[in-house]
Amino acid sequence: MYGEKATFAAGCFWGVEAMFRRLNGVLDATVGYTDGSTLDPNYEAVCRGDTGHAEAVEVCFDPARISYKKLLAVFWDSHNPTTRNRQGPDVGSQYRSAIFCHSPEQQTAAEASRNYHQSELGEGRPIVTQIVAASTFYRAEEYHQRYLEKHGRGHC
Repeated sequence: MYGEKATFAAGCFWGVEAMFRRLNGVLDATVGYTDGSTLDPNYEAVCRGDTGHAEAVEVCFDPARISYKKLLAVFWDSHNPTTRNRQGPDVGSQYRSAIFCHSPEQQTAAEASRNYHQSELGEGRPIVTQIVAASTFYRAEEYHQRYLEKHGRGHC
């Protein structure tokens, strides 16, 4: 599949995947695990916190139809970037807020976007989102792919 990659973690990957899939210009979205220390992790180990991985979504997008800046805006609007290792009822480092950059340009854009959103939130609510270089992305088990779609649900 042609396009560029962007990788985001914003809590449970099912809802994040569904949200990005709905965007015009997103060619594919895959749920998986990244930024950990174990080779080829599985869901159970990630959920136990044994691997250090984040539940993440790798987005393949057509930059002629949707910009990385727009993907960042959707990311920020989709979750609470001020809670460390937690989104809603999901608690643990696997649910951390993070942007995994695939290029120096993505890194620069992600940092500028974070700074803008921090200025909007003010000093009393610091953003804890990690912005780091993308590392190996492990595709999650097949039953997690398009999970909400398969179960007739629009969101978590």
